[in-house]
Amino acid sequence: MLPLPPDSILFSIGPLAIRWYGLLYAVGLLVAYQFMVREAKRRKLNADLIANGLIIISIAALVGGRLYHVIDGWDRYSANLIGALIPPYEGLGAPGGLITGAIALAILLRRWRQSPWGWVDVAGPAILVMQAIARWGNWFNQELYGLPTDLPWGLAIDCAHRTVATSCSAIGEGARFHPLFLYESLSGFAGALVLPALGERLKKRVTPGLIGLSAIAWYAVTRLLLEGLRLENWKVGGVPTAYFVMGGILLVTLLIAAARVRSAMPATASRTARKPARSPARTTAKPKRRRI
Repeated sequence: MLPLPPDSILFSIGPLAIRWYGLLYAVGLLVAYQFMVREAKRRKLNADLIANGLIIISIAALVGGRLYHVIDGWDRYSANLIGALIPPYEGLGAPGGLITGAIALAILLRRWRQSPWGWVDVAGPAILVMQAIARWGNWFNQELYGLPTDLPWGLAIDCAHRTVATSCSAIGEGARFHPLFLYESLSGFAGALVLPALGERLKKRVTPGLIGLSAIAWYAVTRLLLEGLRLENWKVGGVPTAYFVMGGILLVTLLIAAARVRSAMPATASRTARKPARSPARTTAKPKRRRI
């Protein structure tokens, strides 16, 4: 059983509170940076671009993630818009951050005139690494938990952080919940280990960009599998919005991957497949003249 976490505030400096959530987000960024530098050097890319690029992409992801989270929890934030906009933040929506971060990455690569697919392979697994670490901030905030469960690893949540449907008066103080943050963290670590290793093993046969796209697909599938366990999520027509958002991300990712594989096919092979085979030309041998 996962116990109640310590206080979400690590320490305070005067009026400034340093929270576990922010610290783990920063640690996730640092580890992702080291991961990207290593991968960029291995792929012979300019690793010096990563520092500035990561700052810009992180800010874009922070804005998108916060916007998605506020809309997701609009019932809570509609009465306190100032709290929704001003740090410290206690929640980010990964789908929103993924979208705005990807847009920022595409703009930077175009501006820096970099071939995108090698960088996609660098950034994709790094996103999984960062998510795997930052998700533990949700434990300290007592958020991102799911339906009640009797499983041994059920998560304890105090009464102040429960939803209306799972309040202590409704289901009791001893109830335990699915630790969705833990499921996402374990999935992220697994993807960050498996995909780069697979890419290295099959590097002569894997089209550039496919490892990074696989990382995005990995995260999208993880969210789709876990969304049914979430409580009071943002819904449209009774269907969780994340199904539409992450389903769309997964579909676009698969289409791009299919296009990459098709474009990487040898041009000679594709031309041979299109051209009909020609029958060998017939030649008529001229009779030789006999000399007398």
